Amino acid sequence: MIQYFKNINQQTVKIDSAENGAWINVLPPLKQEEFTQLSEQLSIPIDFLTDSLDIDERTRFEEEDNVRLIVIKTPVENNSFNDSDAFYITIPICIILTHNQIVTVNSFENPAIKKFLNTFQNRHPDKRNMMVLKVFEKVVQDFMAHLKEINQRRNIIEQKLYIANRNEHLLQLMRIQKSLVYFVTALRSNELLFMKLERTNFLGLNEDEKEYLEDLIVDNSQALEMANIYTNILSSTLDAFASIIANNQNEVLKRLAVITIVLTFPVLIASLFGMNVPSGFEHSSYAFYIVAFLSFFASIVVGWYFLRKKIF
Repeated sequence: MIQYFKNINQQTVKIDSAENGAWINVLPPLKQEEFTQLSEQLSIPIDFLTDSLDIDERTRFEEEDNVRLIVIKTPVENNSFNDSDAFYITIPICIILTHNQIVTVNSFENPAIKKFLNTFQNRHPDKRNMMVLKVFEKVVQDFMAHLKEINQRRNIIEQKLYIANRNEHLLQLMRIQKSLVYFVTALRSNELLFMKLERTNFLGLNEDEKEYLEDLIVDNSQALEMANIYTNILSSTLDAFASIIANNQNEVLKRLAVITIVLTFPVLIASLFGMNVPSGFEHSSYAFYIVAFLSFFASIVVGWYFLRKKIF
């Protein structure tokens, strides 16, 4: 689906065709015919439009026939039905600068583009570089918001895990860890992209726009640092819970071993007196009570020994 927007008198107006100064947003469902039509209409290389279909597309920028392409990673919620998949993944946004328009291509519904649409009435279509930087800003803000949400979710799951050691809580922590891996990888690649854009001045930024890009690099670095910190905290937490679970298992096994040893002596005594050999108690009416007393006494002595050694 292709959407056309234009800023008229500080209002976002949806139009029917690609006019000069328009913002063109391509979003799912994606059709090859629409890509071909848009490519021919705006003289955009077809590869620039289809690159966003690859979820593993790397961040980069390039220019062909005076049409510039920038690919940046942004976070989205994972709608997978697999319970072991990450809560969040990262997908590419393709930003294409033609002679008179800006084109964004998304393979998923994208919160960053929605935020940009909500503020599009404040944009100046003639300042296309600033519009691109604003898209970058929304992407960085999305990363920050999702990282805070991930940290809150991690804290809640940890509290539940302290109360009840359940596998589903560990599985949720693992899904959070996978999400953080996606975030760290994407933020690191975005940081390299921003720094390369600053160094090469691929967009032809003026001094104010360069300062704005520098601020975005700082914000992205902060998000990357947050993601690394949360990743380290989560890894330490999982290691600690793994040690706790192992210790608990050892305690249970130790108690079971002690109980087995305590019960072994009564079984041994009963087995000795149950043999078909003379024992001196064959004709005694107190034989059962004697055996029961010896078994009980042996159990008490062995149990007291283990309690004294603090093994039980």
